Amino acid sequence: MAAAVVLPAVLDIRAADALKTEILAQRGQPLTLDASAVERLGGLCLQVLLSARATWDADGQPLTVTTGDSTTFSDQWAAFGAAPLDTASVGATA
Repeated sequence: MAAAVVLPAVLDIRAADALKTEILAQRGQPLTLDASAVERLGGLCLQVLLSARATWDADGQPLTVTTGDSTTFSDQWAAFGAAPLDTASVGATA
């Protein structure tokens, strides 16, 4: 079973360090990020998430993002021009 991290509603510069710490604590195992409550995604947290994706890829572990019914996280991610993350609806697996 994958470890899970629930992302806060606001992923801004103030959230970046805590986000990095929480994600790295799950390194070496499959990880699901629950982005269903995200209302705002800032550039620094985007970098943390891009780094997590690269780290999990390098470790050969899956990293999945769940967004529930919300498109806010995916829309803001795409607005940065970042390559799409693997996303799934709540309860689905990727």
